[in-house]
Amino acid sequence: MTDTKKSATLSLNGESYELPIFSPTAGPDVLDIRKLYAQAGVFTYDPGFTSTASCDSTITFIDGNKGELLHRGYPIDQLAGKSHYLEVCYLLLYGELPTATQLEDFEGRVTRHTMVHEQMHNFFRGFRRDAHPMATLVGVVGAMSAFYHDSTDISDPWQREVASIRLIAKLPTIAAMAYKYSIGQPFVYPRNDLDYAANFLHMCFSVPAEDYNVNPILARAMDRIFTLHADHEQNASTSTVRLASSSGANPFACVAAGIACLWGPAHGGANQACLEMLKEIGTVDRIPEFIARAKDKNDPFRLMGFGHRVYKNTDPRATVLKQSADEVLELLGIEDNPLLQVAKELEQTALHDPYFIDKKLFPNVDFYSGIILEAMGFPTSMFTPIFTVARTVGWVSQWKEMIADPQNKIGRPRQLYLGETTRNYTDIENR
Repeated sequence: MTDTKKSATLSLNGESYELPIFSPTAGPDVLDIRKLYAQAGVFTYDPGFTSTASCDSTITFIDGNKGELLHRGYPIDQLAGKSHYLEVCYLLLYGELPTATQLEDFEGRVTRHTMVHEQMHNFFRGFRRDAHPMATLVGVVGAMSAFYHDSTDISDPWQREVASIRLIAKLPTIAAMAYKYSIGQPFVYPRNDLDYAANFLHMCFSVPAEDYNVNPILARAMDRIFTLHADHEQNASTSTVRLASSSGANPFACVAAGIACLWGPAHGGANQACLEMLKEIGTVDRIPEFIARAKDKNDPFRLMGFGHRVYKNTDPRATVLKQSADEVLELLGIEDNPLLQVAKELEQTALHDPYFIDKKLFPNVDFYSGIILEAMGFPTSMFTPIFTVARTVGWVSQWKEMIADPQNKIGRPRQLYLGETTRNYTDIENR
């Protein structure tokens, strides 16, 4: 951030206080209130922290009004269209696009770390077969600090680097193992001859009894899903990772905390909620009924997968993923899948209905990712674990940035206390 020597004056109880103003490279100016409590004896009230910057960062910038998402300054549509997930991982982690040599080295390091400790197989078997894969992920990732305790010293830059690579490399393997365990199939080891996305699909869908060849269109679609979900600024799960790491917790514990937060239906479960809505609609002929309900202010029904809390115009990620959704549906067909038929018809209705156009309720990234994952054959319970795999690099990048920040201090939000004031204890016989 740049100090522009600007300031704002706060008048309180006859006193005036100067609050410095910082100007970012993009986005609105920021009032610095760090000394407000010490100087004026008051602090601000901001539930949800929607008007509060908890850190400064150089990783991701979002302009919701413009429908803009930048990673290190690069527009997401360019990265998703011309790059691939591991190159975007390198960009997020190190700040610049890699040279060919740097990328080859990075991909090699990730590939060589995709296997998990063999004893972790036994750890999985402690879970019930019907456990939600996200519950399994929270437990297994949290336990990584017990299996890889040689990379938990956050004061050592090399251990931070090793932990970063391990998390990015092993999350697809762990997520695939959680899926296989939930359906009673044997674990599939990673293959070094496959790229990141293809390897994940192979670990999820191959079985020892026959060969499984990953279709390049599906691998490309999965790579785009990973790329488009890699980071999204200071959202709830990223803020959770940062808050956990501010205490000095090891990176595996911090990412496990982020996974637990992502599991919430208001955060990472949006594409699952979208598919459940499509199931509720059921058939194409019922779409007008649900469109009418969505327009009715007195009806609690909401169209999931349309519009976005941050993007007030179009979701730039949705524009890119629509192309992959069209390619996947053309490849796999939708004739035998009523759910996908409803999705395609609903998309066309929303894109041409004046009500949705006026309110900018366009299909978002969750709508298209849900369609793609459903078409690929993933159950809805795997949608959020796949989101987890993609977002891991964002969490790790934000964690590394925070650890290296000289202004880093343990998080300690304030509160507006509305409870009882001091009361004297009453003996139980007198209550």
